[in-house]
Amino acid sequence: MKRTLKRGAILLFILGNLYGILCGGLYFFQESMLFHPEQLPKDYVFEFDVPFEEIYQEGEGGVQLHGLHFPVANAKGVILYFHGNAGSVRRWGEITQFFSQKGYSVIVMDYRNYGKSDASITTSNPEQALYDDSEVWYAFAKANYPESQIHVYGRSLGTTFATYVASKHTPKNLTLETPFYSIEDEARSRFRWLPVKRLLKYRMPTYEFVDAVSCPITVFHGTDDAVVAYEHGQKLFEKIATSSKEFITVPSGGHNDLVTFPEYTTAIDRVLKKEK
Repeated sequence: MKRTLKRGAILLFILGNLYGILCGGLYFFQESMLFHPEQLPKDYVFEFDVPFEEIYQEGEGGVQLHGLHFPVANAKGVILYFHGNAGSVRRWGEITQFFSQKGYSVIVMDYRNYGKSDASITTSNPEQALYDDSEVWYAFAKANYPESQIHVYGRSLGTTFATYVASKHTPKNLTLETPFYSIEDEARSRFRWLPVKRLLKYRMPTYEFVDAVSCPITVFHGTDDAVVAYEHGQKLFEKIATSSKEFITVPSGGHNDLVTFPEYTTAIDRVLKKEK
C-alpha cells in the first residue's frame, strides 16, 4: 500500500513538473511561436518588376518602421496590405504585385523586428505598440490617397491589424484573408490543457475590433487551412455586425495558396469594387 502511494506521489510530481514546463514554455516562448520575422540589413537592395519606393515612418517610441510603396499611374485605389507572421517585404512585395497588376497602388509594411524595421523597444504594452504602428501606415496612405480609395487588406496575422485600423477609420472596404477570431482562441485550439488566458501576453482580439468596422467586409478562407482553421474564420464572420459582409469559401484551399484558386481570383475584383 505504501509503495503504491509512493509511486502515485512520484507520478503526480512528474506530471506536475511537466505541466509547469509546458506553461513556462508557452509563456516565455510565445513571441517565437507567434512571430517569424526575416531581418534584412539596412543596405539591402530590393528588386521588383514594377516601380517602387522605400518608405520609413516613425512608430511609437521612435522606432523606425520600413515599408514599400508601389505606385501605379491612374490607380483604381490603394491596397494597404498587412502581411502574415513570416518573412519580410522582400517576399511580401512580390506577393502584393498581384494587386499592382490589377491597377492598384500598394503599400506593404514590415512590423517591428521584421525586414529593415527596427527591433521592438522596451514597452509595457508591445501589442498596443503594434496597433499604434498600424495607425502610422494608415495615416501615410491617407496622406497620399483619398480615404475613399483606401482598401485595407489583412492576411493571417495581419488581419487583426487591418481590422483594428478599419475600426478606427472609414476606408472603402476591408478584406480579410485566412483570419483568426483571437490569439487566445488559436492558443486554446492547440493547448487545450493549459490556462492560456493567464499565460498569453498577446490577445489580438480581432472579434472585438470587427464590431466597430462600418465599411464592407469580405472574408476569404480555405476549407483545408492547417494554420487557422476554416471554422475560426467562420466564427469571426458571424461576429460581424454590419450587413455589408461576405464570406467566400475556397474549397480545398490552404493557408498560403488561395490566390491559386478560381474562387479567389474570380471574386477579388468584385470585392475591391464594393461600395458602402
